[in-house]
Amino acid sequence: MDEIDRIVEQWQRERPDLDVSPTHTLQRITRLSLLQAGSFARVFAPYGISFGEYLVLAALRRAGPPYRMSPTRLFNAVILSSGAMTNRLDGLEAMGLVEREPDPSDRRGRLVALTDRGRELVDAAVVDHLENEQRLLSALDAGEREQLAGLLRKLLLSPPFRELDPTANLPETAPPGAPGGRTDDHVRRRRTGSRAGHSRSRRS
Repeated sequence: MDEIDRIVEQWQRERPDLDVSPTHTLQRITRLSLLQAGSFARVFAPYGISFGEYLVLAALRRAGPPYRMSPTRLFNAVILSSGAMTNRLDGLEAMGLVEREPDPSDRRGRLVALTDRGRELVDAAVVDHLENEQRLLSALDAGEREQLAGLLRKLLLSPPFRELDPTANLPETAPPGAPGGRTDDHVRRRRTGSRAGHSRSRRS
């Protein structure tokens, strides 16, 4: 028995009228997330960053040259509120790992760019991070990992989770300034228009 089995057993004893079967799956996901967070913290501590800060740097690194994104795309990519993202960016900027610069496609906009120092750090940190992830999954063979990944993907793509995912309905965007790219203002206008149309249809 693991801790989740004990939790289920206790609920079944105290409230036998409840169906607590979802706990077997979702609470294990939650517990694994909490436990791996401690492991991740140890990996990133020597680099002077948190796992949350790594997620921002990694998102910029994965974007490819010139390693920059709008704040809106960035906080959607790592599922943060704009306020939390601002605080995180302030810290990363103070460490010289990112910088804010004007958006060439939007005079009022700003972009977050990975500095050379930031790229060097994330390129080193990701190696240790992936080695640690391999260690955390060492109890599963290749087939079991593939099966688990497929089931988790199915959950993430299911309607209850998609409606919670801030990236679910965002259009794909080209790099800032590239032909055919959609700016965040364009995305906001689409969302605002959609909400307005929805409100009008409800009033009619």
